[in-house]
Amino acid sequence: MNKTIIVTGGAGFIGANFVLAWVKQGFGKVVNLDKLTYAGNLENLVDIQHNANHVFVRGDIGDQKLVAQLLAEHQPCAVVNFAAESHVDRSIHGPEDFIQTNVVGTFHLLEAVRAYWGGLNATDKTAFRFLHVSTDEVYGSLEKDEAPFVETRKYEPNSPYSASKAASDHLVRAYHHTYGLPVLTTNCSNNYGPHHFPEKLIPLVIHNALAGKPLPIYGTGQQIRDWLFVEDHCAAIRRVLEAGKVGEVYNIGGWNEKPNIEVVRTLCRILDAKKPREDGKPYADQITHVEDRLGHDQRYAIDATKIARELGWKPQETFETGIEKTVNWYLENQHWVNNVTSGDYRNWVQKHYADRGEEMA
Repeated sequence: MNKTIIVTGGAGFIGANFVLAWVKQGFGKVVNLDKLTYAGNLENLVDIQHNANHVFVRGDIGDQKLVAQLLAEHQPCAVVNFAAESHVDRSIHGPEDFIQTNVVGTFHLLEAVRAYWGGLNATDKTAFRFLHVSTDEVYGSLEKDEAPFVETRKYEPNSPYSASKAASDHLVRAYHHTYGLPVLTTNCSNNYGPHHFPEKLIPLVIHNALAGKPLPIYGTGQQIRDWLFVEDHCAAIRRVLEAGKVGEVYNIGGWNEKPNIEVVRTLCRILDAKKPREDGKPYADQITHVEDRLGHDQRYAIDATKIARELGWKPQETFETGIEKTVNWYLENQHWVNNVTSGDYRNWVQKHYADRGEEMA
């Protein structure tokens, strides 16, 4: 796989981890296209900022002319699409951005890629791949005792975010079946790990705990998620890109179902041991239950049997090992946290939780 690829959304959480690993492990050159919205952060890429195998371009996947220029100039063997608006709460407050990026943007990206792919010679055309990174949320919500999501489960998205991702998945499928574009789609469970923007549960709890602020738990905190360490996810994507069957969907999960409240209490215990509060009290004292969000899915769980059986991938981290690595990274990189939790982020968190009667920032 020592060739050039284009990665979209490569300054965000999962995309940046993928780009860092690709470049550092010598898989080849990455042209990284990112719009640098609030969650895109060039500090995520500081370790490779002077590496010749990383070319950063600030731009929008919806800019079809720009994407076409990058494809023509760099002649990639693959495009990996991470670019997406991804926060459910933000999609509830402002769904239009999600439609524009996740649906319209994916359409323009596919159009540019289709034109490029159509002009390749026969050998390169056969080798080319378009890998679309999606989410388990497109499948809807599971009952407590229901079997985990498999790739053939029908789509039942319940938020503007998941609906927009479902639409993008359908577009990717359609471009394969209609035009023959060699696509791959991955649907992952909840990621966590280094460089995670602190609006999501795990980094938000770490950040607020250390700042002495409330730890917000929606409702009773019994919502169940399947947690996947981001570096495992990136390894899975590389494996799908290398050996996945064109047109197929692969679910990527961590085999780690945990209720949100258990995740938060685990974080509190780790922080109690690694960085105790000055007053000696447990961080769990900061847990605050807030009003549940609209249409909150109660359980997600991925059945990752297919990717294990067909491609030989399984996660390397347990939840216990992955969460400790995550906490260690945040404790060692407080400058990164401080830089990303100012300005627009602070204003949004204040507004969002103030609506629920909580002062969060």
